Amino acid sequence: QVQLVESGGGLVQTGGSLRLSCTASGLTFNQYTMAWFRQPPGKDREFVASHIHKDGSTYYADSVKGRFTISRDIAKNTVYLQMNNLKLEGAAVCYCNAISTYDENWGQGTKVTVSS
Repeated sequence: QVQLVESGGGLVQTGGSLRLSCTASGLTFNQYTMAWFRQPPGKDREFVASHIHKDGSTYYADSVKGRFTISRDIAKNTVYLQMNNLKLEGAAVCYCNAISTYDENWGQGTKVTVSS
């Protein structure tokens, strides 16, 4: 059974930083592309960043380029999202995603609230 467990969310002021973690189990971690998405209340889930398992390439939404960094620790089966210079965007639930040729999995989410 695949499990993705996120942690690291919380309340932070505008301009602050947070690091999210997502630890995976029940899958072969280095065979999955890992990604982060966010979903504000009442809105659609949107892409934030991804880390491609095949070559280590990373991709970011334009809104976070230069501020966020996605990274992967294979030994710990964990993907991170370092978020710096957070903007005043209110609350959103950040979700971890693991996708391969065969399946796609989501974590339960961790809430991030950016306040003034």
